[in-house]
Amino acid sequence: MFPRSFYNRVRITNLMAQEEFVVTPWEVSGKVDYDKLVERFGTERVDEALLKRMAKYGELHPTLRRGIFYSHRDMNWILDQYEKGNKFFLYTGRGPSGDVHIGHLLPWILTKYFQDVFKVHLYFQITDDEKFLFKENLSLKETDRLSYENMYDIMAVGLNPELTHFIVDTKCIGAMYPIALEVAKRITFSTVKATFGFDDSYNIGIIFYTSIQSVPCFLPSVKAGKNVPCLIPCGIDQDPHFRLTRDIAPKLGFFKPALLHNKLLPALTGEEKMSSSSPYSAIYMIDDDKLVKKKVMNAFTGGRTSVEEQRKLGANPDVCSVFAYYTYMFEYDDKKLAEIEAKCRSGSLLCGECKLRLFEKIKVFMAAHRERREKAKDIVDKLIMRDRDDRPG
Repeated sequence: MFPRSFYNRVRITNLMAQEEFVVTPWEVSGKVDYDKLVERFGTERVDEALLKRMAKYGELHPTLRRGIFYSHRDMNWILDQYEKGNKFFLYTGRGPSGDVHIGHLLPWILTKYFQDVFKVHLYFQITDDEKFLFKENLSLKETDRLSYENMYDIMAVGLNPELTHFIVDTKCIGAMYPIALEVAKRITFSTVKATFGFDDSYNIGIIFYTSIQSVPCFLPSVKAGKNVPCLIPCGIDQDPHFRLTRDIAPKLGFFKPALLHNKLLPALTGEEKMSSSSPYSAIYMIDDDKLVKKKVMNAFTGGRTSVEEQRKLGANPDVCSVFAYYTYMFEYDDKKLAEIEAKCRSGSLLCGECKLRLFEKIKVFMAAHRERREKAKDIVDKLIMRDRDDRPG
């Protein structure tokens, strides 16, 4: 069980319905009210004006058009800087504690979109040290193995290898440590405890880790010898990690990192978030077609108890994990998505047929991913930054 505090835990109770939800970097449960998260986290909504501004650079990605990436910090400032000729860089990350599932891909896919549209560098942090420190039964040998396996999946989303740099913490600590020390010197133990809820039982590596986590926000500026804006696409549950980073950035003379937050892809089983403890809640990138089909065909839907009732009353796509998969990733065309929704609500499209259609789309997606994943094995090691790395970026 991980710590919970005012800063990294949002517990909102609806007194009328007696419903509650929890969002932290380590736990998501209940029916999440994303509008309330904006209020409690103090972020800004991605509004029509911002979308219109981003659309000047190219066709909006579906996750932007559909409000899946719905919240931000300083996105307008990032565009201001870009328009002044001060290119930003992208930063996101992955903690290698297990295999990658489809939900993990969401911020990486939008990261690829920004990389393609703006032709900017990406610094991708692999937090093998964090997972070793937080996971009692995880060894450094296993985090090293998982780091590579996860990086193959990351590159398989189609990132540009010429513009992508992996920061594997244990392999790049020499370059990171001086910046981490500057960060650590400006953060008190009481601030860390208040922010993350740590107590005296936590190992000292965990206490120090926030200093390491902040480094990729600033490392490109140090390499460039000037301030470079940073944009972090990530799940809204990860926002608490970067509040403290934004607080200390001006003290170090750096820009505050900007963020763009996505909603979380619901679990196939109907829960709010996928979980490794519930294998049928998610489709993992190592799953074969037989297992993928089984998971999709057993997915939670908004269907009725009988065919007759569904033909008569229709189904409810608002609570359907299958429709969520179409919306988030597997139907690019907005008109076709609207047709699926209309047929679902009218009862003319039954859940079994809808699931089979989704499986065929996922099957094609997985095949392409596996092919790109194999090719990534030849290049990933070359993309890992080392202690003394003078590559441009």
